Amino acid sequence: MKQLTKAEEEVMQVLWEKERAFVNDILGEFPEPKPAYNTVSTIIRILEKKGFVSHKAYGKTYEYFPVIKKDEYRKKFLSSFLDRYFGNSYRSLVSHLAEDKKINVKDLEEILELIKKEANDG
Repeated sequence: MKQLTKAEEEVMQVLWEKERAFVNDILGEFPEPKPAYNTVSTIIRILEKKGFVSHKAYGKTYEYFPVIKKDEYRKKFLSSFLDRYFGNSYRSLVSHLAEDKKINVKDLEEILELIKKEANDG
């Protein structure tokens, strides 16, 4: 699965939220200054080529919808990110976050509780 650019991800976030949308609907979700209609339309066509989006035609108007679920992309992205930047080690990731003070003891305890719960449920 290909990785999304920032602009593509912004469009996908809207589609994942709305589930189905026309270009104007997507454009309406962007903050000011909004991108041009043609820019969003081009991004959607790129997303179609990458296999993230498909459409239903109503004459010359197209309604777009995601083909890839947000959770599926998140898992692939996180896995790739973890591999590229932390040698596929969650320990290295958490260590980095702790060193940069991006995570505190309370957060770590909550993460540990989640892990224990998953281990007991699974």
